[in-house]
Amino acid sequence: MTETISELLRCASREAVAVVGGITDDHMRLPTPCADYRVRDLLDHLFQVVVNFQALAAREPVDFSSTPDRLHGDWRADFETETERLVAAWSAPGADEGIAGNMGLPAGIVARMALLDLTVHAWDLARATNRDYPAPPQVIPALNELVDTMAATARKMNVFAAPVPAAEDASPFDTLLARTGRDPGWNPAAATR
Repeated sequence: MTETISELLRCASREAVAVVGGITDDHMRLPTPCADYRVRDLLDHLFQVVVNFQALAAREPVDFSSTPDRLHGDWRADFETETERLVAAWSAPGADEGIAGNMGLPAGIVARMALLDLTVHAWDLARATNRDYPAPPQVIPALNELVDTMAATARKMNVFAAPVPAAEDASPFDTLLARTGRDPGWNPAAATR
């Protein structure tokens, strides 16, 4: 049985919430596999993605031109709440049909973009804080389909870097990471040298 986008988002959200819940204040300045982001920056970006993609599911306009600071109060609980809202938004009847919000893209692609960010940035944050990330295997086919469709555009927009070689025995998720330009072997120790 093929899982719906909301079911895939639910799987990815569980893992992302676990990763975010384990981030401490001491982690905030650590580098991440996203060269332009420290942990704090990437958390704010991921919050923005989760909130904005709720609006896109509802066909509302979004603004990615600036990134609000969401890391105040009980921000870990807030992140869990926002991921629940993301899943609910994409569970609405017809959310994955037509064109989503002001992005001008098919809603199904936009939903998989949210899934990709939630999955890959959770890996980025886990890796930055020296933890393992168990990527939900059921999300990988949908993410590969998105990368097949959007990789050239994503590279032009500097969302993906050039692909890196994956090991012959790489897992399906590590192969996906490599296709987005991430080094599956990235670790914080190497980044601080």
